[in-house]
Amino acid sequence: MEKQANNLPNKTVLKSLIKIICTVFLFTISLTGNAQVEGGKKYLIKEINVTGNTNFSAQTIIAYSKLRKDEEIQIGGEKIANAVKTLWKSNLFSSIDIYVTDIEGSTANLEIRLIDLPELLDLTIEGIKKGKKDEVVNENNLQSGQKVTENLIATTRNYLTNKYKKKGFLNTKVNISTSQVIDSVEKERVNMRIKIDKGQKVKIKAINFVGNEKIKGKKLRKAMKNTKKKNFIRLLKRSKYIEEDFKEDLVSVIDYYKENGYRDARIISDSIIYNDEKTISLNIKVEEGEKYTFGKITFVGNTVYTDQQLANFLQIKEGDTYNGVELRERIADPSNPDAQDLTNAYQNTGYMFSTINPVEVSAEGNVIDMEIRIVEGKPAYYNNITVSGNDVTNDHVIYREIRTRPGELYQKSEIIRTLRELGQLGFFDAQQLVPDVKNPNPVDGTLDIDYKVVEQGSSQIQLQGGYGGGGFIGTLGLSFNNFAIKDIFKKEAYKPVPRGDGQSLALRLQASQFFQTYSFSFSEPWLGGKKPYQLSTSISHSKQFLYNSATRKADKSRKFDITGVTVGLSTRLSEPDDYFVLSQALSYQHYNLKNYNTGLFTFGDGTSNNLSYTIGLSRSNLSIDPIFPTAGSNFSVSAKFSFPYSLVNGVDYGALKEERDGLDPTDVDDFARIGEIDQERYKWLEFYKIKFKADWYTSLTKKLVLRPSMEFGFLGAYNNDRGVIPFERFFVGGDGLGNFSLDGREVIQLRGYPNQSLSSTDGGSIYNKFSLELRYPITLGAQAKIYALSFLEAGQSINDFKDFNPFELKRSAGFGLRIFMPAFGLLGIDFGHAFDNLPDGSSPKKWETHFIIGQQF
Repeated sequence: MEKQANNLPNKTVLKSLIKIICTVFLFTISLTGNAQVEGGKKYLIKEINVTGNTNFSAQTIIAYSKLRKDEEIQIGGEKIANAVKTLWKSNLFSSIDIYVTDIEGSTANLEIRLIDLPELLDLTIEGIKKGKKDEVVNENNLQSGQKVTENLIATTRNYLTNKYKKKGFLNTKVNISTSQVIDSVEKERVNMRIKIDKGQKVKIKAINFVGNEKIKGKKLRKAMKNTKKKNFIRLLKRSKYIEEDFKEDLVSVIDYYKENGYRDARIISDSIIYNDEKTISLNIKVEEGEKYTFGKITFVGNTVYTDQQLANFLQIKEGDTYNGVELRERIADPSNPDAQDLTNAYQNTGYMFSTINPVEVSAEGNVIDMEIRIVEGKPAYYNNITVSGNDVTNDHVIYREIRTRPGELYQKSEIIRTLRELGQLGFFDAQQLVPDVKNPNPVDGTLDIDYKVVEQGSSQIQLQGGYGGGGFIGTLGLSFNNFAIKDIFKKEAYKPVPRGDGQSLALRLQASQFFQTYSFSFSEPWLGGKKPYQLSTSISHSKQFLYNSATRKADKSRKFDITGVTVGLSTRLSEPDDYFVLSQALSYQHYNLKNYNTGLFTFGDGTSNNLSYTIGLSRSNLSIDPIFPTAGSNFSVSAKFSFPYSLVNGVDYGALKEERDGLDPTDVDDFARIGEIDQERYKWLEFYKIKFKADWYTSLTKKLVLRPSMEFGFLGAYNNDRGVIPFERFFVGGDGLGNFSLDGREVIQLRGYPNQSLSSTDGGSIYNKFSLELRYPITLGAQAKIYALSFLEAGQSINDFKDFNPFELKRSAGFGLRIFMPAFGLLGIDFGHAFDNLPDGSSPKKWETHFIIGQQF
């Protein structure tokens, strides 16, 4: 294997040592008086003088050298040597000499002669784009005034060479030269010139395996996840050579052999062949060895679990093909904290100090007998549980989410669950949550845990403008997700608002010439502070004005008002497991129409009332980061009911329906009567609504995450004569944002199609949707989380079950980007391509652009 050796930093150190030795040596033989210096003789320092070309004051140099007047020194002694070492370590001088002068009896003067290192005056970088030069300057500290040392030059050269080699420029050459500048300033300055010759980008033409008789080279190349040869159809992995990745892939090759029974497989050698300036070939010589199978597997030292229980965890049987990778993962799988392996089996029942070692006791006839040797140790118990790093969030908000308690038996699964719960709060950077295990004591079986958190902004401001619904829409939203209502009257708590108690408070105003909406909501996740009973309240008021086709403006005399209030209570269940949440809500909406005649409402003046009860069951066990989950699932099912008024109000809705069907809506009088009938039908809304939604998250690789999802909704009526209400309907298609639609509708996202284009004008009473999304994180830092995605979606909206076919779907595909910043929430853009015609038979645009604001998909 070709390696690049670079000993420049070592040469610099060597030169420095030589200079120190020479300086001390010169000191021992130097004199300018008439007296002879005797080796080992001691003198008192009378004066210390600083000479040479330096801009530092004599007092500074003397103080830094730690040499003092009237101090006794010995020729060749440690004090002089230490002074030289100290001055060299400052990295400020290119030359340091110390001389003895004016010897008089037992006294002498010292002269420290120095030459400052040159300072960088001007820097020229050639061979890269202008925009990349600042990056080189900042990462190598090449600002004007920087002392130019041999080490600075060497590290800069190494940085640039390695930087471009990692990008596939294996022939990168970096030349750094300096030139002295003579000017009026009494400083030694230099100009530096960095010339970067990246050469051609080198790609891997071939990856050749030698010695592989049992496993084909194609399969071995596939096992190499990071190093790939040229292939025009490959998009995600480029064929560039990076040494660190290649070394990792060589381990993957051996693991692939071990997975297929070749326990003794090894890499004999690997080398790079330079075909030309643009391509290389990689030659890898392997020794496969013989294929093995598992023989008898026995357990030694186990008392907590029986042999059969441990065998069930191990899931390896006598006669199975030997798989060293699987054996290692069944003992302990560090990539999966929830793995059903032997180590977790002990860790989750208190045996933190247990050790498990697989030992081969026989390999005769290519059959490997194993002994799994277990040292169980003492059960461990928590001693002290602490939290640190929370500057804003109050301790009790964190402690109530912690599932480990002092005195309880250690369980690794409870620590992992705690990290998930803390990450889901949204108050902390999920990527930096760390359980710091302290003072583990295997003798008395105790340990301490400190949960380290890093606060992140959890409040959001939404200030935006856009065009929609025929006019400009302005939105102002404030969302405080770690609010403390108990401090609302404390002036000193406003930083800028009272925070720290984990409550949520949101205010939102949205308006255009056609509508206005105001909303307020508050949520307390631990009502009473003892158990996770979440209380949610919301109040909203909306006004919508009818469009005047003559003036092309809103007609303020024709409006539709909606006022609503909701109170909800949810609690975490313990069965079937404590990931389940049961929620209940009571809501009331009052709809008031004033001269508001549309196709959806047959009465232009009147009111409707919607008093409903909602019950829902949900389960969420997502991994730590709620913005970019990598594992777990979400599912929810809910039912919303109104009171069955038609059973008790004595109205004959059958007769009303029969009368209505016999009226002519084109006749003025008949149309007025239809409005009266519908006013009676919808004075109090009567309906039931069932919804289901589920999604899963699976890590395909270290970064790629697959998210399949499905959802379904149904709006029904107790009394068919009364019919399905005109409110609460489903409108499918587009970005999923409600925008200016304030009539109680639910807008279902289906990208690639125009907003709400896949439902009828009045909306659908049934919908179903399927989605498959592939996500790739660009950055998951605390300040911003960014990920790219691609998607496949399909769905439909219909009005009657007799027309329902779950496979007659409107399909789309596309890609997008999401950016989450704590201060602004989730922002994104999607580009979707539709594959099917719209319900009216027309063809949609080839590509539809969707902007996502404040919603997570």
